[in-house]
Amino acid sequence: MARHLIRLALILTLVAGCSAPREQQPAAGTAPPFNATDVMFLQMGLEQITDGDQVAALAAQHAGDARIRALATELRTQWKDESGTMSRWLLGWQQPLTADPSSGAHAGHGALHALRPSDIEELRSASGSASFDRTAVSLLLGHLGNCVETSRMEETGGAYPPTRSLATTVTQRRQAQIQQLLQLAATQ
Repeated sequence: MARHLIRLALILTLVAGCSAPREQQPAAGTAPPFNATDVMFLQMGLEQITDGDQVAALAAQHAGDARIRALATELRTQWKDESGTMSRWLLGWQQPLTADPSSGAHAGHGALHALRPSDIEELRSASGSASFDRTAVSLLLGHLGNCVETSRMEETGGAYPPTRSLATTVTQRRQAQIQQLLQLAATQ
């Protein structure tokens, strides 16, 4: 009983206030393959991919700077692969593909970190390629920063090794892309 309570306390500490779906109950004497942090990372990752892809799709088509178009295309390719993996794991674990949208579910780390519809509208209505490019770079910088934050949550609190490995890959990719965007922002 004490071991179960310690384990529960550890899980609650790891998710830092997130309310995620309950863990799959393992067979007696075995550990589950994943924890609530793994589930939350995958759910939030899918949401971030959906949001970010709106910006990347517009940037890939309308950016005046070829480097922004190339980065947006790279992101969309990576996100397609990452979202497939994330969805497969969640479905295999019989977990919902979406995170609990209530603000209380994310009290430990803030909101779902979603782009607002007004952000997308601002990008769509940006006049001239320079204005569009500045807006796209700004939105992508903030968004990719949120992706890194979510990935780091998984790296430190996840239990399923392949999910933690994916989080490390996502962190490395997004940090490199952030560096590219910062260089672009410095020249605009």
